[in-house]
Amino acid sequence: MVEPDERPSNAGQRLGAPESLGISTLEPGQRPPTMPPGRQVSVRVQMLDDTQEVFEISQRAPGKFLHDLVCAHLNLVEGDYFGLEYQDHRKMMVWLDLVKPALKQIRRPKNTILKFVVKFFPPDHTQLSEELTRYLFALQIKHDLACGRLTCNDTSAALLVSHIVQSEIGDFDDVQSRQHLLNNKYIPDQDALTDKIIDYHRKHVGHTPAESDFQLLEIARRLEMYGVRLHPAKDREGTRLSLAVAHTGVLVFQGHTKINAFNWSKVRKLSFKRKRFLIKLRPDLNQSNCQDTLEFLMGSRDCCKIFWKICVEYHAFFRLFEEPKPKPKPVLFSRGSSFRFSGRTQKQVIDYVKDSEFKKVPFERKHSRIQSNSSLSPMTSHFSSEVPRDRPRASSLTADRTDSPLKHSRVAESAQVTVENPPLQRHQLSPISQPNGHHEGLQEDDDTRSRTSSRQPQQQQLRQSSDHINTGALPGSPGLSDSPAVSRVMMVNGQKQQQTLGLGQSPDGRQPSPLTSPLLTDAGFVRTDDEDEVRRKRFPTDKAYFIAKELLTTERTYLKDLEVITVALQKFVSKEEALPDSLKNVIFANFEPVYKFHDAFLKEVEQRLAQWEGRSNAHIKGDYQRVGDIMLRNTQGLKLMTGHLQKHSEALLELERTCRGSRRLEGLCRDFELQKVCYLPLNIFFLRPLHRLMHYKQILERLCKHYPPTHDDFRDSRAALADISEMVAQLHGTMIKMENFQKLLELKKDLIGIDNLVIPGREFIRLGCLSKLSGKGLQQRMFFLFNDVLLYTSRGMTASNQFKVHGQLPLYGMTIRESEDEWGVPNSFTLFGQRHSVVVAASSASEMEKWMEDIKMAIELADKCNGPSSEILGSSLTDSKSPDEPGMDQESEDDLSASRTSLERQAPHRGNTTVHVCWHRNTSVSMVDFSVAVENQLSGNLLRKFKNSNGWQKLWVVFTNFSLFFYKTHQDDYPLASLPLLGYSITIPSESENIHKDYVFKLHFKSHVYYFRSESEYTFERWMEVIRSATSSSSHARFHSRKDPYPY
Repeated sequence: MVEPDERPSNAGQRLGAPESLGISTLEPGQRPPTMPPGRQVSVRVQMLDDTQEVFEISQRAPGKFLHDLVCAHLNLVEGDYFGLEYQDHRKMMVWLDLVKPALKQIRRPKNTILKFVVKFFPPDHTQLSEELTRYLFALQIKHDLACGRLTCNDTSAALLVSHIVQSEIGDFDDVQSRQHLLNNKYIPDQDALTDKIIDYHRKHVGHTPAESDFQLLEIARRLEMYGVRLHPAKDREGTRLSLAVAHTGVLVFQGHTKINAFNWSKVRKLSFKRKRFLIKLRPDLNQSNCQDTLEFLMGSRDCCKIFWKICVEYHAFFRLFEEPKPKPKPVLFSRGSSFRFSGRTQKQVIDYVKDSEFKKVPFERKHSRIQSNSSLSPMTSHFSSEVPRDRPRASSLTADRTDSPLKHSRVAESAQVTVENPPLQRHQLSPISQPNGHHEGLQEDDDTRSRTSSRQPQQQQLRQSSDHINTGALPGSPGLSDSPAVSRVMMVNGQKQQQTLGLGQSPDGRQPSPLTSPLLTDAGFVRTDDEDEVRRKRFPTDKAYFIAKELLTTERTYLKDLEVITVALQKFVSKEEALPDSLKNVIFANFEPVYKFHDAFLKEVEQRLAQWEGRSNAHIKGDYQRVGDIMLRNTQGLKLMTGHLQKHSEALLELERTCRGSRRLEGLCRDFELQKVCYLPLNIFFLRPLHRLMHYKQILERLCKHYPPTHDDFRDSRAALADISEMVAQLHGTMIKMENFQKLLELKKDLIGIDNLVIPGREFIRLGCLSKLSGKGLQQRMFFLFNDVLLYTSRGMTASNQFKVHGQLPLYGMTIRESEDEWGVPNSFTLFGQRHSVVVAASSASEMEKWMEDIKMAIELADKCNGPSSEILGSSLTDSKSPDEPGMDQESEDDLSASRTSLERQAPHRGNTTVHVCWHRNTSVSMVDFSVAVENQLSGNLLRKFKNSNGWQKLWVVFTNFSLFFYKTHQDDYPLASLPLLGYSITIPSESENIHKDYVFKLHFKSHVYYFRSESEYTFERWMEVIRSATSSSSHARFHSRKDPYPY
């Protein structure tokens, strides 16, 4: 094992991170490059937070070496979006060329300050994976606003500033906010907009700095001047214009108004000749008189060249898949510029970050005044080493300077300040753990990963040996907090300078890292990185908190589901004006009040969780670690909504009746179901309010079970449970009937060849795959079991993806018998009808048992009725054939071929319904399974990992309708992808799979394997519970009383 003193220095941590004790926090590709030989020169770089750092580089070092040093100093993974800008000898701002030697470009390094700024502005900030990257982008937006480069209307400006203020001082306080705006100028005419800024700031309560950054970038990216740097020019007529470049192409501005844009796809060539900048366009076949070459006159040849270079780089970064190859050197003489884009393209950056795992280490938000609550969390003794506020910054370049721009341990430059001295603390936070104590729920993966296989044994050796490293006493631990620090290590480019040992340092003089090294707990044993990760969670650990958080996450999903009707559907049908006024009144007049009520309720829950987690300043004013009082007020308000809830079923019935009489409306609803926002069959959304009552009841039951009777929140929770249980009981009958009605409507869309599937009294029991024995052998068929008839179908070979009905077996008088011995087919049984019999085989013994049990129960129900059903399904099929007739089972391929022409005229249909999943997975589901799935809906953040990948991806996951739906964030309107769970198995990873993480479960079906990580033991158990309900089918069908007439 390599001794700590002998190990090579690692790359610098993220801002504010302590020194690693021999365990790299960075993937090898992110380490600082090897210094080229030669005399070293100091170069000053100004960061986006206005601090200055000094870097030592060799005279021969290329510009990329300096750029990589800065990125390693910041521990910035997505550094390719940034560049180094400086003013050259011509007083022009230019970008540092990454290929040429840096000091050949910077003529006077002692008098030149390079600026590390954003160079490439992506169209969507969600393409930025790391919070640190988004934070730096937010700082760039702040700079652009202040200098007037990013212009916008007053409303947008006030909204942008309000998010900046929220990230810097936290939740709204009138006096504090006004004083902060007086002391800080974010926009040129800020005084006139102060009241508007404060009004917006008031609405951001509970937003963390990371969330504020996200909203800031979301607003900024929609502005016309986002990421635009204007280059003065003139057209052929001498009109003053400005040119700019963006991810889409070259832009032309007159003042701050965009008057033209040339998309990259239309540009054939960009060039310059002296002062003339030339854009050659591809010929437009639709316009015969289109000018193919555009000419702009710029201030000088140098201006042309500077703009041409950034255009080349923008085009390559956003349009190419990989870095362009350098132009070969000419043998005799060259013509034209040899300049080429150097570095990774955006696609390469995204793929690199997605396929890699990086240590998430806290970084410092310089301008944020929000007091970190790390001292209030279980991590008190491990996060006590902070950077003091009054420590000289890196910009103070004095003679006795000992700090450095590139520190392999930023904690080495900080004094040992304990949590008992909060005024001297500088806030540190991880990319997920926010400075005001909020944790988004999950961190990205914390393990280091080697890019090459040769590094893996070494990393493994370091991990194994780390269990035996004694890190010494911890700073901030009892008995040490009152003792002053007596030493510290200062480093320049990784070289140790004068040092004094501080308390809590290891014997080799290194400061133990509470983030990257094994730690000793108070009990005195070594904790691994995984255990340390759990201790880094900034949210409360009480089970009641996670129950309340489940209420929050599912409420967010529920509100999005309501928006499908109140927003998306209303907007969709208003364009066509196909919805009668009477139907509009029934639907939207009853859904909109419910939506508004739950929108206000969600905001209240979000604020309470923010106070519970300590993300709001209000947490010091009272005890907010409960949710029963909010639920009690909510249930009392819901009681007033009972009339609207009862009319939701009427709305579904009225919609179905109107669709039967209007082909246009029926087609409109079908088209809407094909929209991304309608990720489930439309009629399911009509039942969401009834289902939500059951979710409230389950959440309150878990809360009351957790609380002791003496708990402050128990009384409110129990009262809320009593109220919600009363409402559930009152609406239960309606919900049962409407669920069955909804299922019949859904199946009606999946089936062709029947006319009257939805009739009063018909109940759905089970659907699934069985193999039907015919003259051609066993053929896969989809069976649908109702309480009066059994249908069997085959999948249509058409674009409609529907199932064609080939036969129906009335259940009255039917008998069933196992027939494996008779036919020699495993798991087979025979259905003997009054007119003919059918032999079928299930995929397994358990499937056969479920089918036989449900069919027997359905036969008993049919026999108890008044004889055979008077209304058998109307279709063109003949069911009276004898089993001996040769054409009976010839329906599959022959029938489909004959009917293909007529079927192809059917409209497109969803191909991911439960029926199709059962067909592909060769399984079945019952009505009980659908009911259980409705009761077990869940949503929240999970980390997902594929079988052969190394990285964990954070996703917002919604479980409903036997599927997992994946979103980037909970604010997305539609899912990125889905995973139907029927047929999947859920287990816990084995030791051989090397998933050394807590709260991980595994989903697998054949060769498909997925791993998911949850944030706590409670959420892990909940996800296991709800997913098991979808992966294990029930064997008993639900019995509906036939005495209660159906409402349709």
